[in-house]
Amino acid sequence: MSFQELMDTVYFENSLQAYFTFGGIILFGLLFKQLISRYLGGILFKLLGKSAHEVGRSAFDNRLKKPLNNLILFGALFLASQQLKFPTSWGLASADEIGTRYLLQKAFSLTYAYFIFLLLLRFVDFIGEIMERRAAKTSNKMDDQIVPFAIEIAKVLVIILGTLTVLSSIFNVNVAALATGLGIGGIAIAMASKESLENLLGSFTIFLDKPFTYGDIVTVNGYTGTVEKVGFRSTRIRTFDKSIVTVPNKNMVNAELDNLGLRPIRRVKFNIGLTYGTPVESIKNIVTAIEAMINAHPNTTADGARVRFQEFGASSLDLLVLYYVDSPDWELLIDTRQAINFSIIEIVKEHGSDFAFPTTSVFLEK
Repeated sequence: MSFQELMDTVYFENSLQAYFTFGGIILFGLLFKQLISRYLGGILFKLLGKSAHEVGRSAFDNRLKKPLNNLILFGALFLASQQLKFPTSWGLASADEIGTRYLLQKAFSLTYAYFIFLLLLRFVDFIGEIMERRAAKTSNKMDDQIVPFAIEIAKVLVIILGTLTVLSSIFNVNVAALATGLGIGGIAIAMASKESLENLLGSFTIFLDKPFTYGDIVTVNGYTGTVEKVGFRSTRIRTFDKSIVTVPNKNMVNAELDNLGLRPIRRVKFNIGLTYGTPVESIKNIVTAIEAMINAHPNTTADGARVRFQEFGASSLDLLVLYYVDSPDWELLIDTRQAINFSIIEIVKEHGSDFAFPTTSVFLEK
């Protein structure tokens, strides 16, 4: 028996050559998927130009390498499956009728479409990373806020496009008729998703009205923190405890919001209590010295500090201390407060006084 005759030997209505071709294509896909995906990825990376180099090839591969590998492997599997046919003796229904062939074909098509649109989503993420890095280089905070929102819109469009493509190409659904049906039921859908629509409209209100931008320190609904992201449905705020608070956008628009980031200066106000044994002259000297020290500090405003002997407390002589820090920056505020507080302690000690604490005097009458 010659080699060609051996290859023409039929098993289950498929030649031995068809089986070898099937296995060879799959083996080729397994062995060379990495090489092919890297080559295709390199072409796509070069098409993006200099902007892609700002992020780097490794970041590009981390996002797109896996879906590209799966796409190539499934492509090889598709080509290999064309080399074989189901035996007629099995009595399977045609691919147009519901049965084994139909289900296998639809499952393969859905999986292949999934990897295609997963690749598109990962590509959108990579473009978003490029835009975020460019936005970080500018002084304008608005672009830092718009970029994540634009990326979410792009992802939603890709998902909608993918869904319509799958319905039209794989399941042969009339998309135009489906859109008409959704238009008729649009009112019911809108009522069911009323809260989601309110949050979506709230996000547009935030971008148009600009009550805050990315990086601002805000107080809303009892939470204070830095705005990290404005999405379709909610806004993420990083609190000073480093936790993430997610606030629906409609609440960000409707609730009373204090944008601390828009303050040109920060106010500091507190009381200190001196012991009742402090002489009047010492109190006057302490008041003068504290006020002069605060006014001389480089981070306080030119408006001047206010230090006054305010009232007679239950167990202390209370001084009011009021001044402004010439910056909205939180780190600068707490550093300035610390430096001034240390100086106040030194001034009080230098003038022979001390800080009072709650005390109670009890007199026993015989």
